[in-house]
Amino acid sequence: MAVYEKAMRPEDLTRLFVERSNAGDAAGVAALYEEDAVLAYPPGERTVGREAIRALWEKVLADRPHFEPEPPLPTLVSGDIALTATPPGDGAGARAQVVRRQPDGSWLRVLDQPEFLPPAH
Repeated sequence: MAVYEKAMRPEDLTRLFVERSNAGDAAGVAALYEEDAVLAYPPGERTVGREAIRALWEKVLADRPHFEPEPPLPTLVSGDIALTATPPGDGAGARAQVVRRQPDGSWLRVLDQPEFLPPAH
């Protein structure tokens, strides 16, 4: 198994996600998630567990999409849990993740909502 840089701050997860996605590294993307994490993707569905997240990202990254870094919104931290978010440049409305501090002090995603679409009026 590859040795990956760890996210030592909650905000590091977004940067590492972009770097690994642009490198086509689905296993590296999945390593940013806890074993039983829940990803709300594809839209309207849920992908549960690191292995399922890896398999999903293998499919997504097969087309070699390019991701641009998005500036983070202020992180909300309560003990070992944090809420991270970015205002996306693609009009998806918002992105938000619940992350948890691990025993070694690093952070991993627990819940990931990559697309919040604005409500229809």
